Amino acid sequence: MVESSEQQTTSQTDAETALDAHVREIVRWHFDEATGCPYWLERAAELPFDPLTEIQSYKDLKKFPPFDDEDLRGGPMRRWVPKGFGNAPVYVFETGGTTGIPKSRIVIDDFRIDYELFSQTLPDEYFPPGSNWLMLGPSGPRRLRLAVEHLCQFRGGICFCIDLDPRWVIKLIKRGWMEHLEEYKAHCIDQALTVLDAGHEIRCLFATPKLLEAFALALEARGSSIADAGITGIFSGGTEFTPQWTRFATEELLGGPATSGGVYMTPTYGNTLMGLACSRPVTASDGYKIAYYAPQPRAVLEVVDPDNPDRLVDYGETGRVRLTTMTKEFFVPGFLERDEGEREPPCPLYPWDGVSGVRPFHKLADSTTVGVY
Repeated sequence: MVESSEQQTTSQTDAETALDAHVREIVRWHFDEATGCPYWLERAAELPFDPLTEIQSYKDLKKFPPFDDEDLRGGPMRRWVPKGFGNAPVYVFETGGTTGIPKSRIVIDDFRIDYELFSQTLPDEYFPPGSNWLMLGPSGPRRLRLAVEHLCQFRGGICFCIDLDPRWVIKLIKRGWMEHLEEYKAHCIDQALTVLDAGHEIRCLFATPKLLEAFALALEARGSSIADAGITGIFSGGTEFTPQWTRFATEELLGGPATSGGVYMTPTYGNTLMGLACSRPVTASDGYKIAYYAPQPRAVLEVVDPDNPDRLVDYGETGRVRLTTMTKEFFVPGFLERDEGEREPPCPLYPWDGVSGVRPFHKLADSTTVGVY
């Protein structure tokens, strides 16, 4: 059922109201002496305003100065743990580490919450409850491995994971050791094929676009396919997701659209700091365009003028992606991502702004190594 313009306006208004209420709750938590984290309690004394009284809406977050991501590089990590969590067990998840010391964030339950919410968007027809999963992506100190494993467990299945170090992949690329790169990729695919051959009844898959393609070609070399292997649903993510690649994957790797008997695939855009942004339905009639929408109100994505980050670009225009993360575990306002894209209007499923065409920010592209993504 398509929403009327009046219904869409109401949905957007409701979303804005919920966002403002969430902002007040999260700011109160992080800046209250009883529950806040040492990092923000220390910063509060330096701010020219009182967050507890002057932050009443999402727009008020502009009062904060630009967030310096260098503060996420190195420790001590305890400064990020809110007092309100007491002695709860803490995870540390790291970014790729492509530009020196990796950025890190603490996590307690956010990765579970984010992926339980994401689970609600997966159609049971293609991701049957109780199904086992194969995680074909980066392992190590990254959120993704544990998050996909929890998603599988939350849906009643068992997750099988391969061992993949994306930092080694990045080193191989930077050194021009392409033969070694191909061997390492083959090593990762061999691990995945071994899981399939072991009779573990895999029905669902996470894979980055590059690894998904390599996996499909390895099966093809055996005279098989992803569908023949019994996989019915794929959750994938990464900046390699373009309309051109999505069309290629749908037509050549997945046996056509899921509605015509092919394997279902849903693109996502996620990272250690944000969580997971879902895409609106991708269709051939829309040129396989992929538009991502953040898990508001826990995170907000905006497309802003690179030279004036407080100004949103117009719909359809290109800008830099700005992220605001707001959970009780982690609060970061106005973080400028290393990505750019086009601003997308709200849609019936997600009544807030989205972003399409996500790719490395052009001014930083030369220093960004994409690796397995």
